[in-house]
Amino acid sequence: MGAGMSGGRGAGMDVSLASAWAALGGEPGLLPRVSTVVREEALPARLPVRELARACAGVCALAAAELGALRAGLTEVPRVRVDDGAVATAFVSERHLLIDGRAPVAFAPLSRFWRTADGWVRTHANYPHHRERLLSALGLPEGDAAAVGAALAERSSLEIEETVYAAGGLAVALRTPEQWAAHDQAAAVAAGPLVEHDRADTAADLAVAAVSVSSGGAPLLPAAGVRVLDLTRVIAGPVATRTLALLGADVLRVDPPGTPELPDQHIDTGFGKRSTALDLTRAADRRDFEELLAGADVVVTGYRPGALDRFGLSPQALLARRPGLVVAQLSAWGSYGPWAGRRGFDSLVQVATGIAVVEGSAERPGALPAQALDHGTGYLLAAAVLRSLTEGSADGHGRVVRLSLARTAAWLLESAARRGEAPQGEARRGGGGGGGSEAFDAAEGRLAERDSPVGRLRYALPPVSFEGGPGDWARPPGPWGVDGARWG
Repeated sequence: MGAGMSGGRGAGMDVSLASAWAALGGEPGLLPRVSTVVREEALPARLPVRELARACAGVCALAAAELGALRAGLTEVPRVRVDDGAVATAFVSERHLLIDGRAPVAFAPLSRFWRTADGWVRTHANYPHHRERLLSALGLPEGDAAAVGAALAERSSLEIEETVYAAGGLAVALRTPEQWAAHDQAAAVAAGPLVEHDRADTAADLAVAAVSVSSGGAPLLPAAGVRVLDLTRVIAGPVATRTLALLGADVLRVDPPGTPELPDQHIDTGFGKRSTALDLTRAADRRDFEELLAGADVVVTGYRPGALDRFGLSPQALLARRPGLVVAQLSAWGSYGPWAGRRGFDSLVQVATGIAVVEGSAERPGALPAQALDHGTGYLLAAAVLRSLTEGSADGHGRVVRLSLARTAAWLLESAARRGEAPQGEARRGGGGGGGSEAFDAAEGRLAERDSPVGRLRYALPPVSFEGGPGDWARPPGPWGVDGARWG
């Protein structure tokens, strides 16, 4: 890598649109293009979750408007409007989703808080293989909630954390913010920026094609013609690529055939995309993947750092084969430190970093009102890709951007500390990953319905909004893994 650019380094960075835009390397003079509609009832929490959500969606919209102005040859960047109501609705999109009238199940029975001999742990067992590994670690051939609870109650939280991790499962001990701050992983996360971005040494002669601004009502699509290989799972990465699809990108999600995405989760985050399955250990599938890569402009990964390196998919290897590429990496715990290689989810990061204690207490942990680390980091990741495309249009160099749920969590906690005030508000109990099952209750006008290959859908409209931009996705989600391994 060549010149490195790191935004948002340093303790105590406030949660605001301005600080997020600075972390992305954005031009401060564009911030007046953004207006906000504040709704105090949106995303109530002790921590500044509403402000975080507003900042992440807002900078994503501004980055889209900036790129759109560049590609359309506009004399000024379109105005951006950020409505807290629209943002709050989108941050709990999974709770608004209906599939032929049926609501998805967000969390499996073994994904929850559990009492231990000395405190609490939180487990994540939504995926069948994670459930099997959790039960194996506990010595349970089969297990219901009662059996798991009894097994966990006999052990210490840290013992459970390490035992389940060693078995390939997911369990995290509840920590206070102070306990997390003393952890080596917290130090590694805090030492890095909110958005890590580096410019590649080599450049490619890739001209950014112009996009048209139609007088007939067609929206301005800043990412039109941009080809995005989506190697992400769960929520944060798919939210980022779902947003790029909204903005006109040709997004193809690629998964290994043996580990399908949870069907309802795939539907919620699959708008605008196509989905294919490739086994990169098979020669034929690997050839198909390399052909896709040869035509890609962006590769977004959501696996643990280093997990894809054995397939030649490290950022350095990707850029060597495709100069000018934008590589965007997302992880749970960050790229450095003793936990860098661990699996993680939003709900577990909340527990490890002390957010669950702040939103509840050490005796009765709580949760944020949305899976805000996932959604917020997803919009930040999309914004980082858009800004990389804008910057790359000037010099032809590829970019590598990295974000993590743990660093977004640190940003949220740092902001409260910077304000020098105790978090206010009602405690939110942590039965699910987002502080309960209720959705934002002012979603009227922010939901839409349409038919799709997977049924009649009710869904949350996107919160990324700028003058002349799209208000909905061009295509609904389809079934997982059924599309061809080719660009559209």
